[in-house]
Amino acid sequence: MDNRDLRERNRKSYIKMRQVKDFTMSVIILLIGLLMFFGNKINALKPIMENKDPLLLNIFGGLCLLYGGFRLYRTITQKDY
Repeated sequence: MDNRDLRERNRKSYIKMRQVKDFTMSVIILLIGLLMFFGNKINALKPIMENKDPLLLNIFGGLCLLYGGFRLYRTITQKDY
């Protein structure tokens, strides 16, 4: 009985850890996507972003927003746990 309780606690802690990791990664990916779209408007990023191709920035930013949103949706609905 004690071994079963330990396994169940380990499984629950693993699920919690994975949820936190998935949520954190989805927020980071969403922020990267937003930076790709609005990086030219932030004064600190203007020197870095001004010589980049706007089409590639928009494509990569859109992909980041889609993938980050998908990961956030999967984390919130707990489809994989």
